[in-house]
Amino acid sequence: MWLRHCGQVSALRRLVPPHDHQCSTFDIVTACLWRCYTRALQLDPNEEVFVICAVNVRSKFNPPLPSGYYGNAIGYPTTLTTAGKLCQSPLRYAIKLVKETKAKATEEYMKSTADFVVSRGQIHLVMTRSFLVSNLTSIKFEDVDFGWGKAAYGGQAKITYGKHLLPFKNKKGEDGIMFPICLPASVMERFLNELNSMFKDEKHVGKCNL
Repeated sequence: MWLRHCGQVSALRRLVPPHDHQCSTFDIVTACLWRCYTRALQLDPNEEVFVICAVNVRSKFNPPLPSGYYGNAIGYPTTLTTAGKLCQSPLRYAIKLVKETKAKATEEYMKSTADFVVSRGQIHLVMTRSFLVSNLTSIKFEDVDFGWGKAAYGGQAKITYGKHLLPFKNKKGEDGIMFPICLPASVMERFLNELNSMFKDEKHVGKCNL
């Protein structure tokens, strides 16, 4: 799925009240996709659902990790709510949860996670009813050239539980955000319908397609 910067992404930002404008494109897009995804699943309103944000924590430490450190430095903070509250609340509620999730990735949080892993062994993320997303829109995969020209695509080869926001330019040269996702056909149809319903009052915004 692909969202055009000057189309759907701009339209989503217009849905946010003026006093909530201090949020990133990642916050808005993730909140929108998470809510549409949860609605498409048609879960029981009392079911707990989770948003997990992959956060780069290199700058969270004091002192920060040195420039040139190429090891993993990623946190996976999580926030939960119920399917009913997420689906029935305004978009700003989902945005608030996404922002709070990212803010949890502090130095204390990372050290606590490391201590937990040492004491309990390898941990695995619980992906049932979870929406895990990472932001790769600034990673510049498209600028890597191994002698064959610019990359046509740079992202995951297999769509698993984790979801990535990726930069992508269409055939018209328009910049946007690609969001690879794999769902059963009936759920995918509901997901697209939920997403496109958010643009129903935007006359000049085209529909989202796969």
